[in-house]
Amino acid sequence: MRDGLQCYCRPCAAEYLSTRCKACRAIEGRAGHLKRSYGVTEEERDLMIAAQGGLCGICQEAPPEHVDHDHQTGKVRGVLCFSCNAALGQFKDRPDVIRRAAAYVEGNLWNPTLVAQGVYRQPS
Repeated sequence: MRDGLQCYCRPCAAEYLSTRCKACRAIEGRAGHLKRSYGVTEEERDLMIAAQGGLCGICQEAPPEHVDHDHQTGKVRGVLCFSCNAALGQFKDRPDVIRRAAAYVEGNLWNPTLVAQGVYRQPS
């Protein structure tokens, strides 16, 4: 009997899922996730990875596994490794914050000049 929430009743859905191997369910699940979330197929994702030379679009080192997209427009930007994708998320996709972080890492952010004891001037 249908419950109104699924296209099949729970016992039928459970029976169907139990007859399929775990690997097949995982493949379909990943493909469905890519299509639902980003509107791309696995083949399109693989083409993006090939266009990036098989490397992360940012660090150019790790294998890309995560589809990156703009959270405001929903458009796919590329495929990134876990670390780079997480870093963009932590910076909330804000270019100004990412630029400040790069300046900080390069050592250009805090080089004060001692003016008097306990008084510093930022370089302009």
